[in-house]
Amino acid sequence: MNTVTLLVVEDEAVILVDIESALEDAGFAVISAYNGAQALTLLESEGEKIVGLVTDIRVGPGPNGWEIAHKARELNPDIPIVYMSGDSARDWPVEGVPNSLMIPKPFATAQVVTAISSLLNKGAG
Repeated sequence: MNTVTLLVVEDEAVILVDIESALEDAGFAVISAYNGAQALTLLESEGEKIVGLVTDIRVGPGPNGWEIAHKARELNPDIPIVYMSGDSARDWPVEGVPNSLMIPKPFATAQVVTAISSLLNKGAG
């Protein structure tokens, strides 16, 4: 069985560690980025192995989560995307890409696992 690799973009270390742990416990491999610039670099260098994206919207200076998702879709038009946000959820209908989900903060990490798993399963069907 091939390991499914996800890119997680989150600038808050405590939240990132929690999400990484939940996704790894669910059997995913996780590549993490702490800001938009790092995320874009990872998408370019590791893009062929990244099959899903979980991103916060506000990730410090540089590209935001909306821009990261658009770049991910340029590289892989079918990549499932889960957005997380404390205050940008209202912008998802306009800024978000198709085949994506928005999880408003605060959330349980199980919601992230369920959301990305659902999108990945939908694409496999």
